[in-house]
Amino acid sequence: MNDTYFVRIERAKKAIQEAQYILLGGGAGLSAAAGIEYSGKRFTDNFAPFIKKYKFTDLYTSGFYPFKTQEEKWAYWAKHISLNRYETSATKLYRDIFQVVKDKNYFVISTNVESQFEKAGFPSDKVFEIQGDYAYLQCAKGCHDKLYYNETMVKEMIQKTVDCKIPSKLVPKCPVCGGEMEVNLRIDEYFVQDERWYELNKAYKDFLDKSAGKKVVYIELGVGFNTPGIIRYPFERLNYENENATLIRLNRDYPQGAKENENKTISFAENMQEVVSAIMN
Repeated sequence: MNDTYFVRIERAKKAIQEAQYILLGGGAGLSAAAGIEYSGKRFTDNFAPFIKKYKFTDLYTSGFYPFKTQEEKWAYWAKHISLNRYETSATKLYRDIFQVVKDKNYFVISTNVESQFEKAGFPSDKVFEIQGDYAYLQCAKGCHDKLYYNETMVKEMIQKTVDCKIPSKLVPKCPVCGGEMEVNLRIDEYFVQDERWYELNKAYKDFLDKSAGKKVVYIELGVGFNTPGIIRYPFERLNYENENATLIRLNRDYPQGAKENENKTISFAENMQEVVSAIMN
């Protein structure tokens, strides 16, 4: 770490201390930095039977595998959901981020779906998981807008999985149309946005309205270019339009942003946990 790093840390601390509002944006890189990795040892330790049978290489690409049967599909997805949503408790990185902002006027928008923000102490009415939540199922064709909490179902599927298949009687069916069910993730045009989704969308927009023109800090955490239109580009635009704003970007792979915002952006490509810990102290 050089002097430039410490100068950036002090700038970030000062901006956060003086902020009237803080908007956090969490992307996939944040969860990876927290240890929720979708490849490597964590993957091979937990998915050995599926790796052997389907030649899977990581959790991300295996999520798109065209399983031949629903019994196979849900055997895999039950384990995927369980590992990332139920077996993984709040990580240190997310807990530390909460400590940084807990006494400020803040809001969170995240494309992550493991509910780490809420587990770490963030109130649920301040966290907008815009892309869904592993904990819920929906009708695969979105025939109605209700979501179904899946923890008990997922645990039973795992207990009764044999040779990477669940019993046919455990395959979830839509209680309205009788069709297939899907995890509540934004993977196609049938993604269900329930009443709570719209409430949090409104809360996010209200936060943007209230903070417009004020002393705002946008903290962008591990946001890449898979869905840049949700967090990365809007944060750049908001920073550009508000002369009182500062953008703090923590991103190992993509620390650079818009040239127009260069003087109003504090970027870190260093280890995210170390940066957050330094800002805390």
